[in-house]
Amino acid sequence: MVSKNNEMMRRDLEVIWHPCTQMKDHETLPLIPIKSGKGVYLYDFEGNSYIDAVSSWWVNLFGHANPHINEKIKAQLEMLEHVLLAGFTHEPAIELAHKLADITPDGLNRVFYVDNGSSAVEAALKMSYHFHLNMGKRKAVFLSLTNSYHGETIGALSVGDVALYKETYEPLLIANRQVRVPADQSREAAEDALAELEEVLHQHADEIAALILEPLVQGAGNMHMYHPAYLAGARQLTRKYGVHLIADEIMTGFGRTGKMFACEHADISPDFMTLSKGLTGGYLPLSVVMTTDEIYSAFYCDYSEYKAFLHSHSYTGNPLACSAALATLELFEQEDVLGSNREKSRYIWERAEKIAALSNVKEIRQQGMITAIELQGYSAQERVGISVYRYALNRGVLLRPLGHVVYFMPPYTISYEEIDKMVDVAYEGIDTVKKEG
Repeated sequence: MVSKNNEMMRRDLEVIWHPCTQMKDHETLPLIPIKSGKGVYLYDFEGNSYIDAVSSWWVNLFGHANPHINEKIKAQLEMLEHVLLAGFTHEPAIELAHKLADITPDGLNRVFYVDNGSSAVEAALKMSYHFHLNMGKRKAVFLSLTNSYHGETIGALSVGDVALYKETYEPLLIANRQVRVPADQSREAAEDALAELEEVLHQHADEIAALILEPLVQGAGNMHMYHPAYLAGARQLTRKYGVHLIADEIMTGFGRTGKMFACEHADISPDFMTLSKGLTGGYLPLSVVMTTDEIYSAFYCDYSEYKAFLHSHSYTGNPLACSAALATLELFEQEDVLGSNREKSRYIWERAEKIAALSNVKEIRQQGMITAIELQGYSAQERVGISVYRYALNRGVLLRPLGHVVYFMPPYTISYEEIDKMVDVAYEGIDTVKKEG
């Protein structure tokens, strides 16, 4: 008799093209059909459970099927499922916008709703370019950091630094320059990188609209991390040279780095902040671009002036998604989430010390609830990450390494016992591939 898991796997592979996946891998790598989720666990159709140690691609903050978020979405569903946000509005969008303006860094008082992270980046890039155009300047080049990732739509891809993507789609990309990301988490590395940034801005500021960066942690860039001094310096330099600063907090926002937003570690306020992923607690697609009254005012005009911002999405500000986001922010208000996270991140670091002792581990780095374990001694062709992924999955933990970097980014509701299992399984998996190698 064919199991439910196997039957679903077969039917899936007949029709679905999965993201960030070489589909041929599934000739040997099992696809896992998930029936349900609760807390930090995902359950398949055969009753197997998996600790979601990567928060389902970094979106889940308070666990699967969170009762509070569930309740708020159900209540909204009985009222209004969707309405266009052009010429109309609704309470969840209004309340969420006010909350976001209150909790984000000073000056970010305007909220533009979008659908997903890449779309938020696209909108921020367009806003920056269009602002300068409305001010009588044509600044059509963007500046970004090496090793960066900002999404996979054309504009977002243009300002990222994923070699395979850029080589493949190079003829389609918009103009972009790159400056070196700080080499590590030291202040010295930040200062070295800032010297290069100032040199580029000094020479090319008249053509650069904005610098976009991922504050403190480059997510898809193997969880590379750097010192807050770089953020502070970048803010000073962009102001000095009349270039916007776009903080891509799509992954780092909502407590991941130890503060509500990574920019707070450097006490800076950017010109634009993009938010998504954890915004709805991992429930529904939603993103926003936060910006300033100054930038908003540059688009405020009579219709005949043609200065209005030209961007829209059908599901912009969806009431269900906004309700999920409001419920998520309420959980931050009701509990000391950031304080609890600080304790749990310290515990993860202490438990992970034994992993650092393995000879195939280059280093372990951490920023808040993000812990990265970089392996060494493997070629890309060996795909060591897949081996660790298989090992962990067979032992009830979902790890999805970035190449040779194994990382933990669990929901904040993870217990200390679940942390123990997550770390122990990662240790065993890394030790096993060492022995096999």
